[in-house]
Amino acid sequence: METLIELYDERPLENVLGVEMFHPRRVVYICPDTVSSDQVLQRKMRAYFRHRGEKVELVFLRTSVYDTEAILRVLRKAVSQYPDCALDITGGTDAVLFAAGLVSAETAIPVFTYSRKQNRFYSIRNADFASNILCDVTYSVEDCFLMAGGSMRQGRVDNSILARYLDDIDPFFQLYLRNRRPWTNIVTYIQRVSPADANGVFSLEVSGAYTVKGERASRISAPEQALRDLEEIGFLSELRIDPEQSVSFRFRDAQIRAWLRDVGSVLELYVYKACLDSGLFHDVITSAVVDWEASGKQNAVTNELDVMCTRGVTPVFISCKTCDVKTEALNELAILRDRFGGKIAKAAIVTAEKGGAAMRNRASELGIDVIDLNDLIHDRTAMRLRNLMRSVK
Repeated sequence: METLIELYDERPLENVLGVEMFHPRRVVYICPDTVSSDQVLQRKMRAYFRHRGEKVELVFLRTSVYDTEAILRVLRKAVSQYPDCALDITGGTDAVLFAAGLVSAETAIPVFTYSRKQNRFYSIRNADFASNILCDVTYSVEDCFLMAGGSMRQGRVDNSILARYLDDIDPFFQLYLRNRRPWTNIVTYIQRVSPADANGVFSLEVSGAYTVKGERASRISAPEQALRDLEEIGFLSELRIDPEQSVSFRFRDAQIRAWLRDVGSVLELYVYKACLDSGLFHDVITSAVVDWEASGKQNAVTNELDVMCTRGVTPVFISCKTCDVKTEALNELAILRDRFGGKIAKAAIVTAEKGGAAMRNRASELGIDVIDLNDLIHDRTAMRLRNLMRSVK
């Protein structure tokens, strides 16, 4: 097979998976005018294949994807021009699939498809090379964004250094569970006593008042036991508490400082490690920031995924909330999953609260799994992840 004919689909995976599995020299996309005239989209697709190491020529043939006769003309032209071709009918509209069936009846070209449920390719006609073939392609988190025309930016966490902190995450999370209710005040206190200096530089050395201003004119006293617990797990050192007067300590390093000044970091780190510990995933990233258009501009549309991971060709989008889950958070997660993962993608929301019935119903409607406080307390997160991925080959 020199040429693969693809029926262009709005779901990115359908447009690239056959190419990466069978490595044709040329790909002909049967696509609508919006795609055949979109030079930016085509440039991104070529860049994606280069990123993946595929040396392939891309050809875009325009047609009305709802006009069977028009599609037939284009398909016949493609088969005539590229006789050593095969046809992948995984994607496309019903009209395109119908036209593909007619062309298949007219010629002996190989026709195959991909089953998301089975993660296998199947020969429809004359495609022995794709007969019951397990898909062994694997994607990284970055691949999923690039495939959909986006890109991944550096988030709040440098994932390359996290291996050094894996032993710290479980003690940190257990400390959080013991202090879950006052956690926001604990973090607020640490924020107040560790501001940047006049030049915007943050110091690891901290010295501040015993009582500081909280939200809405409230006052927060030093969380003495929590600070001592943080010293015990090695996040703080040189802790000195003068009741009603002052507090001083030293952060272990800049990364620990950042986590202790951010309310949600502890849950995100725990879920990140749970994904690693599950042994299910090829790639796991926390604080994955997606630039929707891969523009690189400061004002570009971006979203942050608390944790994202991949197993084979399946991406998993995970949102972490230390508070109650709002409908808006579920909707946003579903939009990101659908835009950058398509039908094959999975999504879960992790909350440090007991999820209510209304939230669970909405999550179920959107196809989002809920991992709640009871799962966290009883260390069932890895098990819930395995259940989520049970159908993934």
